[in-house]
Amino acid sequence: MFRLRSASAASCLVLAVVLAAGCASMPRQDPLQVTVAGIESLPGEGMELRLLVKLRVQNPNDLPIDFDGVAVSLDVQGKTFASGVSDQVGSVPRFGEAVIEVPVTVSVLRIARQFIGSLDGKPVDKITYSMRGKLHRTNAFGSERFSSSGEFSLSPAADPAAGQL
Repeated sequence: MFRLRSASAASCLVLAVVLAAGCASMPRQDPLQVTVAGIESLPGEGMELRLLVKLRVQNPNDLPIDFDGVAVSLDVQGKTFASGVSDQVGSVPRFGEAVIEVPVTVSVLRIARQFIGSLDGKPVDKITYSMRGKLHRTNAFGSERFSSSGEFSLSPAADPAAGQL
């Protein structure tokens, strides 16, 4: 009985080492570059705004990414603002790009929360945003995650010609 347990434990250990070595030898992928390429209005219900967000996905890798689903979430000023999913099927070619359409929902309550949060008396000179999501791969490698962030400046740009005659 003891020998059976030892052999079983040794087999599990060997299997774990082989799997770890296999994963370590897989080529490392560069992250996807994802930007918003366009936004269109969609019909919504009474308490929501619906938008069709077009994501430009750039693949800087030597292998194509075949996918059969996408999810995206957008935060504004550190709070969730919009989210959406799509069962779109497609491929992002190697060293190429594709535009993926995702319908997203913005709750009126989230819009109100953002507006009320900006009424704290402090001037708002920039709006920060972050987008995160994933492409669900059609093969055994799970999902390809992506994220991006930035800010919009609301302060007027300095006019270099101002004050000159």
